Amino acid sequence: MWAREIGRASSMLADAGVPSPDVDARLLAEHVRHPVEPARQIDDAERAAYGKLVALRAQRVPLQHIVGTMYFRYLELEARPGVFIVRPETEMVAQAALDELAKMRAEAGGLASHSGRPVVVDLCTGSGAIAISIATEADADVSAVEISPEAYESAQRNNAAYGGKVRLVHGDALTALDELAGKVDMVVTNPPYVRGDHELNPEVRHDPELALFGGGVDGLELPVRLIRRAHELLRPGGILIMEHGDDQALALRDAADDAGFRARTGQDLTGRDRWLRARKTGPAKGEQ
Repeated sequence: MWAREIGRASSMLADAGVPSPDVDARLLAEHVRHPVEPARQIDDAERAAYGKLVALRAQRVPLQHIVGTMYFRYLELEARPGVFIVRPETEMVAQAALDELAKMRAEAGGLASHSGRPVVVDLCTGSGAIAISIATEADADVSAVEISPEAYESAQRNNAAYGGKVRLVHGDALTALDELAGKVDMVVTNPPYVRGDHELNPEVRHDPELALFGGGVDGLELPVRLIRRAHELLRPGGILIMEHGDDQALALRDAADDAGFRARTGQDLTGRDRWLRARKTGPAKGEQ
């Protein structure tokens, strides 16, 4: 029966150190046969297919890569090797951006564009998850930048699946979109920020290093440079939302203050520091 096979798979995954063996065993079964009926007999073809998937997960291949799908807010996105797997905590970062956009709409003359649609830029978009979420949940003019060819191609497919609402740019987040300098209402980014000395768990090792490590021992080399780039892109009063590690809040607030922002930190559902919220208030220090 399927119930027996799922139980065996769960035990196998637990022995391999998979953090959520019961859930993963069930989801892999659903990938072979949907819906799974626990009392139903499993045939030989299903047993063989299921066994292969379970073996891959026991090797700590990410569940998303095995089933080819990942979920973010209201989106179902493709998941493939070479592209960063979205994390649940990033959904709160996207929500923080959406909340700021709602406030901008309520402010008289609070947008850069006279069209009434906020201008949003997502730097280091990866799969396009944040950009597509904003484009589908808010009436905004969204552009997104990605340097990795694999991630850019994945973002194109994900974007097409939701009506192609995002303008995607294959390029360097530090130099792309010069034509929008000083005209952007919001910059949002989940950049590489992992510390150079951080020990990764087996699943995270499947993410591309380009999407993980921020540069330097503290992982802040690229995030700090992106803060400065955001200052160039944003209009006066524009907002930057940047995801970061829970030990990087103070350093990034200081970097934002130096770059001409007024900054504070947002916390995730566990109370951990998770994103920088910074409003452009003037020129960077040394440029007054």
